[in-house]
Amino acid sequence: MVCTGGAAECQPARMIQLTLYTRAECPLCREMRAVIERVARDIPLALALVDVDTDPALAAAYGDEVPVLAINGRRAFAVRVDPAALRACLARER
Repeated sequence: MVCTGGAAECQPARMIQLTLYTRAECPLCREMRAVIERVARDIPLALALVDVDTDPALAAAYGDEVPVLAINGRRAFAVRVDPAALRACLARER
């Protein structure tokens, strides 16, 4: 888990929880993670990375459709996200 923000803000109950479903050697996954990290400079969040290929059920569920970003447990974006769309979605979660 990656926590962004100061110590006072890095309390799981107060942070928006993001889960990025990804896989190794995935350029789109790296691109989405870079967008998340850019947005995280301004918005405190907790990011968990999940490699779908480490679990046969996840690999079957996601197939080739990665990356997938879940926000607070709900699927929010697949394949691509732009900073403005992510910021808008995160603003609704606060």
